[in-house]
Amino acid sequence: MNTDRLLEEIRTIVREDLYPLEPVLLEQGFAAVLPACSRSPAEERCGPAMPAEYGGMGLHLRDFARVSEALGYSPLGHFAFNTAAPDIGNMEVLLSHGSAEQQAHWLRLLAAGEIRSCFAMTEPEHAGSNPVWLSTTARKEGNDYVIDGHKWFTTAAEGAAFAIVMAVTNPEEPKLHRRASQIIVPTPTPGFRLVRNIPMMGETGSDWLTHGEVMLEGCRVPQSNRIGGEGDGFALAQERLGPGRIHHCMRWIGICERCFDLTCRYAATRVLAPGRVLANQQVVQHAIADSRAEINAARLLVLDAAKDDGGRRIFRSSSFTSRACCSG
Repeated sequence: MNTDRLLEEIRTIVREDLYPLEPVLLEQGFAAVLPACSRSPAEERCGPAMPAEYGGMGLHLRDFARVSEALGYSPLGHFAFNTAAPDIGNMEVLLSHGSAEQQAHWLRLLAAGEIRSCFAMTEPEHAGSNPVWLSTTARKEGNDYVIDGHKWFTTAAEGAAFAIVMAVTNPEEPKLHRRASQIIVPTPTPGFRLVRNIPMMGETGSDWLTHGEVMLEGCRVPQSNRIGGEGDGFALAQERLGPGRIHHCMRWIGICERCFDLTCRYAATRVLAPGRVLANQQVVQHAIADSRAEINAARLLVLDAAKDDGGRRIFRSSSFTSRACCSG
């Protein structure tokens, strides 16, 4: 696949199909624009990181990093291409470690954009997002897990069909990194409750942009809903979050490029006096030059981090990190 040609096609879709939807997004929210996104030519390019059997293009991490930058030019880019977090991270984990049954049901529906998902790890009782410092437990009863816990900043919990929940399954395990597991919890399961959407900088969000507080109270699911082996939760979290950091960094570089373009356009057209525009001011020129250099440096740094030695696909890119973190 010619990556440069693909990037040009994506930039055209973003510019011609998604830019016009942005004013509607600001005025009416995601619910008003998602139907239009799903009808755009972007539908033909959904799932760049997923393999062909799931309707994707099977891009490797470095190539998808460049795609992520192109999509970042619009806040709708990743949604239109079904590569938004947390769905993309959950797809990667299910693709690498899900059972055949989990892949046939949850992954296939998620990759097709027919359902949404969330990832529940962070807890209000513990500072930060430390995956070895958890109070949520999953105890065995027969062939089931019974989960009790309290999560928050669970992005996209509202409207999600299922959550991947980090819970302690092996509380007596001496190695902290081997205590937790990741378990699929369908959100209609009795005991799973969305308490509220947490305000972020004064906004509670809507539709896709929510960060939920979630309670799990006697939430019973089959043990077959566990992803990977018991105690693999930390390793899976690292494998999930590793590529995610590349996605997000490149998305923000795309945002920076959009802002840089707007800055240059404004500086070149803002008239200060007859015959003089803002871009003629040396202090403005210096600021623009510094921004250009900083964006370029950031891009090269992230792309260097995204390199691998075996051309592995995106969902395998941080397996070494996971093994290294869990070995100590």
